[in-house]
Amino acid sequence: MRKNLPEVGDLVVVTIKEVRNFGANVKLDEYPGKEGFIHIAEVATGWVKHIKDYLREGQRTVCKVLNVDTTRGYVDLSLKRANEHQRREKISEWKNEQKSQKLFEIVAKALKKTPDECYSAFGMDLENRFLNLYNAFEDAAASEEWLPDVNEEWKTVFQRVAKENIVVPYVKIGGFIEAYSLAANGVELIKDSMEAGEKQGAKIQYAGAPRYRVTVTDKDYKAAEDSLKRAVQAVIDNSKKNGVVAEFIRKQ
Repeated sequence: MRKNLPEVGDLVVVTIKEVRNFGANVKLDEYPGKEGFIHIAEVATGWVKHIKDYLREGQRTVCKVLNVDTTRGYVDLSLKRANEHQRREKISEWKNEQKSQKLFEIVAKALKKTPDECYSAFGMDLENRFLNLYNAFEDAAASEEWLPDVNEEWKTVFQRVAKENIVVPYVKIGGFIEAYSLAANGVELIKDSMEAGEKQGAKIQYAGAPRYRVTVTDKDYKAAEDSLKRAVQAVIDNSKKNGVVAEFIRKQ
């Protein structure tokens, strides 16, 4: 279940309510009824002459929690301590959470139950398994045999709603393998070495001597990284057997 207040160090999504000369009052979008404050010293690095150059009423952004007053339910925030990458990731996470709540309501309606009833019946368990409901929906959309240990009616409905509404993301990563051989049949030996990586699911293309472009596509960065490591290692191991000198260069 969601906490009533964030903790120090958390990143939170906020909407600016009122901009003053010395700071801004904000609404904590993830915590209904809770508000916070960004002091002008926490708006940006360096001296801020006009706070309205940085913040405007109605603006949605991401801040880091500096202090939490549990008695007043009030939170001190910093805008400058959340970098652009953290803001993008947090907003994406927040949007996914909003979407998962709507999808969960669709599931509950199809089962002729309330969202609270469904949360008690299986939503809490899904959060424990997948960390959050959006991850559960995403996994259900990507899997043919989803949760084989569960035979409940809700699973069929949940997976159907997931497949109808979630586009499973895929990421592509890669780099280059530089390969050399002084053998008379060096081209064939290098080709054989590269085929070991292709058997691991990588796509390997000639990119001009001595480089070969290697790419892998998977459902998330962790899975893609694992796939890339396996493919590159297969090429390196096969190259050693073939007497080929091979080195992987990561594409930035």
